[in-house]
Amino acid sequence: MDHNLATAEKDVLEGLVKQVQLQGLRGEHGGWMDFVAVCNQKDITPHNLSLVSRDVLVAFLTTFKKKEDLQRLQRCANRLLVEKLKQDTPENNSPEHMLIRLTMKHPEFSSDYSFPSLSNDWFVSDIGMKSLTVMSSTDMIAVDCEMVLCEDGSEGLVRVGAVDRHGMVILDKFVKPDKPIVDYRTAITGVTAHDIDNVTLSVVDIQKELQPYLSKGAILVGHSLNKDMKVLKIDHPKVIDTALVFKFSNARNSRKPSLNDLYKAIFGKEVRKEGVSHNCVHDAAASIGIALAFIKNPFDTTVAPSKEMLEAEKSRLFIHRIPSYVPSEKLNLVLAAEFHSTKFKLDVKPAKGYGGNYCAVVLFDSPKEADQAFENVNGYKERDSFGLPQKLSTLKLSSGLSATCYVRKMV
Repeated sequence: MDHNLATAEKDVLEGLVKQVQLQGLRGEHGGWMDFVAVCNQKDITPHNLSLVSRDVLVAFLTTFKKKEDLQRLQRCANRLLVEKLKQDTPENNSPEHMLIRLTMKHPEFSSDYSFPSLSNDWFVSDIGMKSLTVMSSTDMIAVDCEMVLCEDGSEGLVRVGAVDRHGMVILDKFVKPDKPIVDYRTAITGVTAHDIDNVTLSVVDIQKELQPYLSKGAILVGHSLNKDMKVLKIDHPKVIDTALVFKFSNARNSRKPSLNDLYKAIFGKEVRKEGVSHNCVHDAAASIGIALAFIKNPFDTTVAPSKEMLEAEKSRLFIHRIPSYVPSEKLNLVLAAEFHSTKFKLDVKPAKGYGGNYCAVVLFDSPKEADQAFENVNGYKERDSFGLPQKLSTLKLSSGLSATCYVRKMV
């Protein structure tokens, strides 16, 4: 911490002292004005920080020793860095920094990347306090995580993969959540209870493995990266989120592209086949691959969907607001009765929290089969807020219970 402050830019030091005053933080010698009084130097002008020497600013900031205060200072420095990264300056004119700016300009960036990182179990990057050379680094690593649903409704990290910009795998580890697991989401994660039987690694261990890269100024890359950072409990200001940078020309409002669809539109091939479980290393490699394609030859971030993708959309139905008491593993049987067909695959999207509704995409072999299945659904036909046709359907469960959900066309 002291070394970082000694090499920090002067405007960063000034910004930190301002934040200390605004938040009423007190170091070993009290607040800023208390420190100035103790110094007893007449040449210090406490109300005009631009006239205060960097040595005095550093001396004051090094009086903060508590872990929570240091973490708060690092957070403040990182927020100041975010504001710098948003600006198009000579220091930030590389394609990598352009992608960072595009990520931060997305209307959902502020909410997506607002983390509760003052908690003790969070790792807060110290990059905001580093020298301009480190802050301007264009090195990159991509991460992707697989998450399970824990007993308290939170998501637990169960596997993490990371690759560098050369495609080298730098991390591929299973992790033991610190809370009881109620759903391994095996169809999505590919992880079973057996996979983590003898695993001892924790989130803290993964933080320690990633820390050297982040502290050297690496840009963190991913697709819907905020979800991975939240479960990793990592707060780092230099990010490229391909889900925020790119969108499809036919996308409705702020709908984010899936990694698989985006990769297929850019490279003409899939990351994985429909219905196949995720592989976090492959997904991390795909997200950094998309970023590198832009860096090598910048292109329009509004991507035209392929004909195959448009045709595939016609062959899908979207099932949403499925109650949690409808077992996802039994959904195939329940929907088969509604559709009068078993010729489909399911891609289940987990609920955001324990006990919440979940959703699923149903994949048919052709648009004709999808249309027929929709017509077979017994329910009131209406249009959603995007003008797409949907039906409110009542599903009959083997337990004798019934559940209502919406069946919607994709186009």
